[in-house]
Amino acid sequence: MKLKNLVLISIFAALTAVGAFIKIPTPICPITLQILFTTLAGVLLGGRNGAASVAVYVLLGLLGVPVFTGGGGLHYVLQPTFGFLLGFIIGTYVTGRICHGGKPTLKRLIIGCLTGMLPVFALGTVYNCIITCLYMNAEASAVTVIYHCLMPFPGDVVLCVFTAILGKRLMPVLERMNVYEHTEACR
Repeated sequence: MKLKNLVLISIFAALTAVGAFIKIPTPICPITLQILFTTLAGVLLGGRNGAASVAVYVLLGLLGVPVFTGGGGLHYVLQPTFGFLLGFIIGTYVTGRICHGGKPTLKRLIIGCLTGMLPVFALGTVYNCIITCLYMNAEASAVTVIYHCLMPFPGDVVLCVFTAILGKRLMPVLERMNVYEHTEACR
């Protein structure tokens, strides 16, 4: 792996950590800018490197670095929102694979960003329901938990479109850095 790629993976891990602290508090799942940076990692770095950046972020948090919205540490796996973090890894990979699977048109990037969001919300919502309703024995019904988990979805759709537009504009910069030597993006 090239040094450039390692630097970009590190930068996106750091940006994802910053995105965790730019949030709008809600009762169950805070709305953060993590989806912006994880999706942008998929668009710009591709599936493997984008997912690696998010995995580095999650690993740092599990090792105790307070990069998650609620701190850090291994105990965070019992937080209801931990499923979203796992979903970010998968979603970033999916986004990157779609965006770099052909000519990176704006339409392809939007489809990649929106498709990559699906595993984030699916895994995040299911994990949240399991932890909230079963492990924590919370009074909230599964329907209420699902509602609060999906509440950020419309805003995240807008963020995905913004990310695709931003990614389309930033891709030529990374092409000049020879980041895309083996992908369709450089064609």
